[in-house]
Amino acid sequence: MDIKLKKSCFIISLDFELYWGVQHRLSLEESKNILLNTRSAIPKILNIFIENDIHATWATVGFLFFETKDELLNSLPNRIPQYKNYRLSSYRNITNIGCNEKEDPFHFAPSLIKLIASTNHQEIGTHTLSHYYCLEESQDSDMFRDDLAVAMNIARKYDIQIKSIIFPKNQINTNYLPICAEFGIMSYRQNQDNWIYLERDTNSDSLLIRGIRLLDNYINITGYNSNFMTHEPNKYPIAIPASRLLKPYAKEPSWLLAMKIHRILSDMTYAAKNSLIYHLWWHPHNFGQHTEQNLIILDNILQHYNILKSEYGMESLNMNEISQRVINGEA
Repeated sequence: MDIKLKKSCFIISLDFELYWGVQHRLSLEESKNILLNTRSAIPKILNIFIENDIHATWATVGFLFFETKDELLNSLPNRIPQYKNYRLSSYRNITNIGCNEKEDPFHFAPSLIKLIASTNHQEIGTHTLSHYYCLEESQDSDMFRDDLAVAMNIARKYDIQIKSIIFPKNQINTNYLPICAEFGIMSYRQNQDNWIYLERDTNSDSLLIRGIRLLDNYINITGYNSNFMTHEPNKYPIAIPASRLLKPYAKEPSWLLAMKIHRILSDMTYAAKNSLIYHLWWHPHNFGQHTEQNLIILDNILQHYNILKSEYGMESLNMNEISQRVINGEA
């Protein structure tokens, strides 16, 4: 059922992956500079969040939690996916990773995880252990359960109780949601409610669909993408609908960049005026190129949030915070 919010909510979630999230399309050599810049960008993002009192969810690939290669290899699930598209598998080159974060800052990130977790109002969620693709061929629910069990266990080493999940590549498999609930996960990011954003495997995400999605970042094709919360009592995890991927700066002409930013700001304003959710998301590695320009764009968005907060009472919440309000009847 739809839940009418007392006031609008601004939600930010980030898919924190480093090389585990791009290994299927870029070589490590191609990625090194981007990922090193990403590591430098994360403290800057956190500082902007602190300055603007932003609450956010960082859905983190479980492999990033490990401190050493030996610890990681000794903790692998018993059953691992054997994707038909073998390039998707995080396991195909896993024996070639470095020994630790100092030697290999592309596959390990315990220092960054500790920094995020120690920052006020930042939630560490899961992006599965291995950047697990839930809609690809040659994987199943048992493999997913094993993957998630290891991810939950390594997070507990940091005294982190995982309460939120973001499915890699937005491949939400509704059959796997009860498994998430078994592990105490209370919320997940739901895809936008439009056919171009429906969950698909990699083979079904056509060039045409990707093109329409790209255009929707500049022109209002699919509406304001501001949403009610919906929740069926005693059914978990709770779906927290996404609104917009913050597409990174790409040296586009200034007028086109202005259109992209205006698209987001107008959607946020609509949400604020109508007591709806606006859920913005991106990957930290999206800021690994043109970092300063992307930080300026983020700052512009957050300044607009501050205006909406002042004028309409818009509130920043992370995924766990809004799900807890729904559970407690306080939304």
